[in-house]
Amino acid sequence: MKRSELWTRRLVLQRAVQLGAMGVATPLAINLAAIGEAAAFDNTDYKALVCVFLYGGNDYANTVVPYDAANYALYHQIRAGGPGEDQAGIALARASLAPTALTPQGGQVLTDNLQYALAPQLAGLKQIWDAGRLAVQLNVGPLITPLTLAQYQSTNRVLYPLPPKLFSHNDQQSIWQANGSEGATIGWGGRLGDIALSSNTPNSLLTCISASGNAVFVAGRDALQYQISPGGAIRINALNGPLRDAVTALITRTSNHVLENEYTTVTRRSIAMEGVVNAALANVNPATSFGSGNPLANQLKIVARIIGARNALSMRRQVFFVSLGGFDNHNLLMDGHPGLLQRVNDAMSAFYAATFTASDFGRTLSSNADGSDHGWGSHHFVMGGAVNGGRFYGTAPHVSIQSNDQVGQGRLLPSTSVDEFAATLARWFGCSASELPGILPNVGNFQNTSLGFV
Repeated sequence: MKRSELWTRRLVLQRAVQLGAMGVATPLAINLAAIGEAAAFDNTDYKALVCVFLYGGNDYANTVVPYDAANYALYHQIRAGGPGEDQAGIALARASLAPTALTPQGGQVLTDNLQYALAPQLAGLKQIWDAGRLAVQLNVGPLITPLTLAQYQSTNRVLYPLPPKLFSHNDQQSIWQANGSEGATIGWGGRLGDIALSSNTPNSLLTCISASGNAVFVAGRDALQYQISPGGAIRINALNGPLRDAVTALITRTSNHVLENEYTTVTRRSIAMEGVVNAALANVNPATSFGSGNPLANQLKIVARIIGARNALSMRRQVFFVSLGGFDNHNLLMDGHPGLLQRVNDAMSAFYAATFTASDFGRTLSSNADGSDHGWGSHHFVMGGAVNGGRFYGTAPHVSIQSNDQVGQGRLLPSTSVDEFAATLARWFGCSASELPGILPNVGNFQNTSLGFV
């Protein structure tokens, strides 16, 4: 009873109904139902939330690039070590950015009259921006409470707490996905799944799906993380041979040993779900070409197929996780980063749903010889039919390594928290404002839970 995060309105109702079925809490269930709002996940529509995680810390400054002459000059000076507009150091050539220059809808004016362009490899995302279905959330990162530079530099960590272990890959990946440092076991995508479970019967196991191996983002308290391969449901290898029936009987038999019996329960569930998933996917093949040799595209293709099979699977709300690694570009940024962004562009351009990007952290604006170091805030994409695209959201940072919106070497001090970013997505997904604290523990420290990009 002391775990207050468990007691959101919808979860209380679910638990009351479960108790009511046993004849011990019917009055409580009736009273709560009388005052409760209609559950958003009881609707007959379908929504999917897809997290594209870029492991290693994506270089924000060569992804969403200052393009107007004045701010590009600052960018080039910092990243190339001198004036000019040609590619040098870790600065992109200004001429290469012209085809992907972004014109925001409504004449939007940013900090210092900044104009941005996407990296040259992101031409497909530029087209989605122009169509009004891609937005850029500026300078978002993990925060416990809003911080100014002076508060960041303060020694009073009780009043001005910092996210634990800043600039650490594993910890910041976990904080982005689960609001906790390395070792966290429940992600905010999984918490969304906990609330959505009841809308996805009989196949509630398919509420939270990872196409990228184990990921805490889609692990819930009650919603189990279901892992899938690009080819479909994962079959137990021992069941591929001629002795399938005999092996099945052996590994799914009931046991008096608690752990062994739990293992066989999971195994039986896995075998049953394999048939359900692959049968539903059999006739679902997207008309869009996802190409070949792109691991991110392969993951998004299976996500697209599962979304295409939503009616056969009786799904109403789903949370997905896909990822691409290789973004820890301390060295050879100009050699490795363009190819990674090309993969992101090709995969996301072929895929069209409520998709958002995330990464360990941004990186420094200043150069580390031929790379960039670990940072904090970064720019991220939100894409989909429900997105209010063609615009920037949040506050654009100064192009500087000395301004009060960065904490050294151009490490951005986030002006938008992951909690605000996630809350906006959660509310679109169907969560009420009262349910947000159970999903995002620090959200009450921030004023804005609806950033406007959906």
